[in-house]
Amino acid sequence: MNFLFVALGGAIGAVARYAISLIPVRTGFPVLTLITNILGAILIGFVVGVSARKGNASSNSVLFWKTGVCGGFTTFSTFSLEAYKLFENQAYMMGGLYVGCSVIFCIFGIFLGEKIASVLG
Repeated sequence: MNFLFVALGGAIGAVARYAISLIPVRTGFPVLTLITNILGAILIGFVVGVSARKGNASSNSVLFWKTGVCGGFTTFSTFSLEAYKLFENQAYMMGGLYVGCSVIFCIFGIFLGEKIASVLG
């Protein structure tokens, strides 16, 4: 049964990620992947925050949201490929900025998601 919750959440996350990738953006900077990963970080922080506050969150619900939706939505492999391509194309400043922004903003996103959960919960 756990696999079903993960699979359903993963499908929703993957479709949402694909929808964001369709936004027409013309830049050499992988902004849509960065935005997707930041949103995913906020969401997983929110899920963790709600789970911690409620204490009795169903394990199926956590699997659905955290492992399924967030796992299907965020894009670490895409992030890694885009960073690699930037460095390979000698866009070192842009590559460094992308890696730095991704790490810092996503960690902040988790913090922000947990704070939102505590305010709403």
